[in-house]
Amino acid sequence: MVARPAIVFVYNADSGLFNTLTDIAHKIFSPQTYECILCAITYGNFAIRKEWQAFLETLAVEMEFLHRDELQEKYAVGDVDLPVIFTKSAEGLQVWITAEEINRCQDLEELKAIISARLLAADASQG
Repeated sequence: MVARPAIVFVYNADSGLFNTLTDIAHKIFSPQTYECILCAITYGNFAIRKEWQAFLETLAVEMEFLHRDELQEKYAVGDVDLPVIFTKSAEGLQVWITAEEINRCQDLEELKAIISARLLAADASQG
């Protein structure tokens, strides 16, 4: 079996302590206007959701998690709607799950279903 490409999750938020604290406050006091659905459904106010962590541990794939400023610094990618999930291979980053698809997710179950379906489709096409 061919190895799966790595998955790169990119949050629609910047890195750093100040930004993290600002995000926490935003999620608590005004969750309906919080800009990163990926953050909102995979993290509680202070930590990663246990169900998300358990799901990630079942994926037989290398993963990377970045904030928007880190995406620009590491891969010089800036003109993409966020949040987004890329695949990463020798050819570089390819959008795998778009911001539109992520933003339509109402909960963690929907996001997990999209990721699982894409991985199954990728395995089937390799196989």
